[in-house]
Amino acid sequence: MFNKFSFNPAYAGMDNSLSFTGIYRNQWSGLTNSPITQNLNVHMPLYILGGGIGINVENDKLGLEQNLLASLSYNFQLPVGKIGILAIGASGGIFQKTLDGSRILTPDGLYEGTTINHNDGLLLPTAEESAITPTFNAGIYFKTETFEVGLSTINIQEPVITNDFFSTTLSRNYFFNVAYQFDLLRTVTVHPSLLVKSDFVETQTEVSVLFKYNDNIFVGGSFRGYNTNTADAASLIVGLNLSEKITLAYAYDYTLSDLNLVSNGSHELMINYNLGREIGKGKLPKIIFNPRYIE
Repeated sequence: MFNKFSFNPAYAGMDNSLSFTGIYRNQWSGLTNSPITQNLNVHMPLYILGGGIGINVENDKLGLEQNLLASLSYNFQLPVGKIGILAIGASGGIFQKTLDGSRILTPDGLYEGTTINHNDGLLLPTAEESAITPTFNAGIYFKTETFEVGLSTINIQEPVITNDFFSTTLSRNYFFNVAYQFDLLRTVTVHPSLLVKSDFVETQTEVSVLFKYNDNIFVGGSFRGYNTNTADAASLIVGLNLSEKITLAYAYDYTLSDLNLVSNGSHELMINYNLGREIGKGKLPKIIFNPRYIE
């Protein structure tokens, strides 16, 4: 809920200032070759073009694979009366997949010193092999002071990433999110939210609630699952504003599936920097008058 731009290009500039977000996630800690993800993005309003722009970079490692994504986004924003802003956005970029064949081990393989021989005609790569493909995404987002809702799709054209050793289709995925906030007490606000991710083969939902004190310290929880019979994880979320511009948050996922037999849960750390003012505001004027010569 703190990193909406990572899955919806229409969110660019919706934080009303230059916004930088960094995410580090260690999933299923303790499991060998478990997924590790880093996401960095920056976006800001671009009033001269009536919208916002942003850059999103993500590095995802799982097992023998490494996936690197870099994309550039633009959205066009329309005021909806006096209540909110509607944004329509798109992004394009590159997706690189790397497979480290040297880490594949087979029962009949030979692995002595620098010798790597899988002894399997279907496992040809013995070193790192990569392939790159372009990818395109689009989204729509509506936001008011207390309510927001968005819908996006990534890998619109379902690109095929291929080389001489592997071929993979990047499935089209859809993201729907909705969030609301209301005052519980004079110093406490409540922030429920819902995120749905689907490729129409599998659908995953995340339901979250955060309580924020003095618009500074927050704590809450989240539940993630695929359906009524498949629970994935329950999360504890805590965070605080280190300053007017910097927010730090941490989430711990307790695994509810059978993976909890071999892992110690998941850890995620987020930091956000928001400039908190219009870009360029506060700069010195082009002409600086010297008071020594003013009569």
